[in-house]
Amino acid sequence: MKILGFIIQKEFKQIFRNKGMLPIIFVMPIVQLLILSNAATFDIKNIKFSYIDHDHTPTSRALIEQFDASTYFNVVTDFPSENKAQSAMLKGDVDVVLEIPNHFERNLVKGKNIPLGVTINAIDGAAAGVENVYITQILQRFNKAIQLNVFQPTNALSKPVNILTIPSFWYNKTLNYKTYMVPGILVLLVTMITLFLSGMNIVREKEIGTLEQINVTPIRKREFIIGKLFPFWVLGLAILSIGLIIAKFVFNVPIVGNLGLMYLYTSIYILVILGIGLFISNFTDTQQQAMFISWFFMVIFILMSGLFTPIESMPKWAQLITEFNPIKYFVEVMRMVMLKGSLLNDILPQLLKTLLYAFVMNGLAVWKYRKTT
Repeated sequence: MKILGFIIQKEFKQIFRNKGMLPIIFVMPIVQLLILSNAATFDIKNIKFSYIDHDHTPTSRALIEQFDASTYFNVVTDFPSENKAQSAMLKGDVDVVLEIPNHFERNLVKGKNIPLGVTINAIDGAAAGVENVYITQILQRFNKAIQLNVFQPTNALSKPVNILTIPSFWYNKTLNYKTYMVPGILVLLVTMITLFLSGMNIVREKEIGTLEQINVTPIRKREFIIGKLFPFWVLGLAILSIGLIIAKFVFNVPIVGNLGLMYLYTSIYILVILGIGLFISNFTDTQQQAMFISWFFMVIFILMSGLFTPIESMPKWAQLITEFNPIKYFVEVMRMVMLKGSLLNDILPQLLKTLLYAFVMNGLAVWKYRKTT
């Protein structure tokens, strides 16, 4: 134990003496959390809206005012013809063009079906889908209001009945997107910092030649590995603590669950990431190689974690692959505990899978590490 203590002490001194590593460990996660939590959102706002009004009636102007009053649309201009509207969309000046046909008001009063032309810039398919939903909702509200005003009931029996819905938003009452994103981004930061640092740490010993010196000492393999990885396990928990403080006091994300349960799961999860980092370091000779391989796996893990894309929308083969993605389980647990207040029984499946993952990855990493004497 005394030898292990000396190794851990040496590692902490080496980390804090490295002026280039300290900003990576402490400053970078804070800056990334502050920036990404504000920038990463699926809400589409400031949509550049334009229109072609062939009718020029109070009803057509009322429809345009509905879009102008929306917080999602910016009515930038109107066009006299479809060709000019298409030219503006080609240049990127507008995102949506609404074309109102002739006799719009007259046909509406007569109860006829009226086709409205809506052209949406769909280079970004996801954004176009969201914009289409916004447009449909505004048109439905407008149509309902027109029907109530135009088609007045002739008797009490034909009076339209309005169905009132009272929504109840659980776990995110204000529908704040940061409440959804901050826990997931915090997961990414804890993962990236611990993976990159642990993966490059042993490789750095190879590059400067100190690993061979350590290998010829009486230090046991398990003492060396634990001593090298333990500081990054502590740093991972420290990053989590800093992130939780920022989430609570900067973004006002509710933390309704048990913090002890969150730290318990994170402690096991970091062991998984450290095992992956150690495993990568066994097959690389330079820090650059370790960084590239770590980043290769990180991109796959992030995109298939369910943070940005729902796992249910992925193909079946991709959903099977996500079962081997540790970030997926951490994202689920963070949101469940922070936002829902889930208990140990609720996260037990993710906890057991992560524990098995940690055992397998660290077992493989230790097995592949060779200490030559």
